[in-house]
Amino acid sequence: MLRLLKRILILVGLVAIVWFGAHAYAAWRLKAALRDAGLSERVATCMTGRLTRRLSLLQLARLQKLEGDKPTLKSWVRAVAAVDDGKVVLVTVSSAALCRTGLAR
Repeated sequence: MLRLLKRILILVGLVAIVWFGAHAYAAWRLKAALRDAGLSERVATCMTGRLTRRLSLLQLARLQKLEGDKPTLKSWVRAVAAVDDGKVVLVTVSSAALCRTGLAR
């Protein structure tokens, strides 16, 4: 019985490590993409935090598929609208507005 409990705890620990690692990796990729798109470090950090807290890993993966040059925040938001997921668009637009104006951190 004790052996089974240990295995279950190890499995839960490994799942937690993979889960948090996947979120950290997604956040790192998203922040790099926002900086590459020309956003300031402050805005990229703010938006990354808001997006990773509010979107699932699948939704973040859809954002990673965005390709091409997006030199302004407006062009980046327009590209996100092509993802065709209402929550992704809503969270991205609200995060862009709040982070750009300094109302969110």
